[in-house]
Amino acid sequence: MSLNTLPWQQLLDTQGLQCPLPLLKAKRALNHLEVGQNLKVLATDASSQKDFAVWVQLVGHTLLQNECIDGVYHYLIEKN
Repeated sequence: MSLNTLPWQQLLDTQGLQCPLPLLKAKRALNHLEVGQNLKVLATDASSQKDFAVWVQLVGHTLLQNECIDGVYHYLIEKN
């Protein structure tokens, strides 16, 4: 299934921001979503791949999918 076909309730564009800002902004955005809702994050910082993978495991959210398209990292996080 493609990332573009998975539903999301909020889009967070953090392109151009460096670590740890994409993660901090995602955390803040997830606070406003309900359990089971999805946040789509766009980032250009390559280190965000490891950051998001580790962070969702620590806090108990689910990283449904991540992929890099033309230098932009697309993350889809389900709030648990």
